[in-house]
Amino acid sequence: MMKKVGSISVIFAVIVFALGASLAEAADVIRIGSIYPLTGAIASSGLRSKHAIETAIDVINNKYDFDIPFARTEGIPNLKGAKLQVIWGDSQASPEVGKTEAERLITQEKVPLLLGAYQSSVSKSASFVAERFKIPFVCAESSSAALTERGLKYFFRIAPTDAEDSIAFFDFLDEMKKKGKKVEKVALVYENTEFGVHARGEAKKQADKRGYKIVADVPYTFKSTDVKSEVLKIKAAKPDVIIQASLLGDMMLFAKAFKEQKVEFMANLAYCGGYHDPSFVLNMKKDAEFYMGQCTFSVDFITKKPVLGKINEMYKKRSGVDFDGVTIEGFTSVLVIADAFNRAQSTDPEKVVQALRTTDLKTPTLPGDGVKFNEHGQNIKIISHISQVQNGQYRVIWPGEMAAAEMVWPFKPWDKR
Repeated sequence: MMKKVGSISVIFAVIVFALGASLAEAADVIRIGSIYPLTGAIASSGLRSKHAIETAIDVINNKYDFDIPFARTEGIPNLKGAKLQVIWGDSQASPEVGKTEAERLITQEKVPLLLGAYQSSVSKSASFVAERFKIPFVCAESSSAALTERGLKYFFRIAPTDAEDSIAFFDFLDEMKKKGKKVEKVALVYENTEFGVHARGEAKKQADKRGYKIVADVPYTFKSTDVKSEVLKIKAAKPDVIIQASLLGDMMLFAKAFKEQKVEFMANLAYCGGYHDPSFVLNMKKDAEFYMGQCTFSVDFITKKPVLGKINEMYKKRSGVDFDGVTIEGFTSVLVIADAFNRAQSTDPEKVVQALRTTDLKTPTLPGDGVKFNEHGQNIKIISHISQVQNGQYRVIWPGEMAAAEMVWPFKPWDKR
């Protein structure tokens, strides 16, 4: 048995060495692996991220006259203008499939780096594979704070965590309290996944710390078909504020049920995911009005940073919609990857990882204007804002110095819209 274990270890080491050796060779084209839900229940979200990543690839590989990193050059300058190419993996919204796709991209496609993967649960399983093969994994948008608390050496995240979003949410609610708004009772609604459970934990931590009363704690099954019983629990609890962690389908299902059951509340604050997806507004129309949520992109930002308007138009030609928080994080992730290849002057995974660890990229694409990772691989420069749907647009309402529109408070009754 010992001989067999030893043989397996030798074979694995040979594979890793062979990968590093082959990937270290510079090429005209640098292929990176990217895993998103391109089919299945949340394919619309994955496809928007695909459009964002392809827009960034276009900016990097070609020359444009605007001030976005790598826009004024063609390809990766320090690798003789090598162009980036994405090899796609489809997670089908399943952590197990995401894991299999990560293995395929590394061992068969021999990519030197992985990017992904929208859902926290898929990023978790896929990044464990990358860690095993010593391949860097750049996570664009998954928010579970636990992802950067696993002690991984090859994992880097661009987006804010649900811990940071929870602090922003309760800073906002504290401010509402000071202004005399009724904010005492909170309901927590969340899918029973890596994303939802960890978001709930961070929200509860802040609520307990600041003296808010949790009057309803309501998990539900991801991709539910009926949430009436959950909504009735929330209605009975009479919360002032609902804090929600749901992806698109469930977010719309709850919004419809809130209306049908005439649930009254002051505000609904949502983490990234369903609220972010423009399909929420397009499908729900006036019933999406006045929902609030975490925001790392709004067309309001274009007023203060006109260059965002140029890349937004490029993205919109592909996707048909404006950037949102999730997709601008995907776009920015490709800039970070290009910067790492450029400074590493190599595609060797170990050299790329070393470059990622020392990233200090200035970019106007995110609030905070930059990306820099701490020792856990978390971007420490990104800042969360809060937006609200008003007249079909995501308007920035908080913090005050960044607000582009007056907040609507309380949430307008369903029959008075």
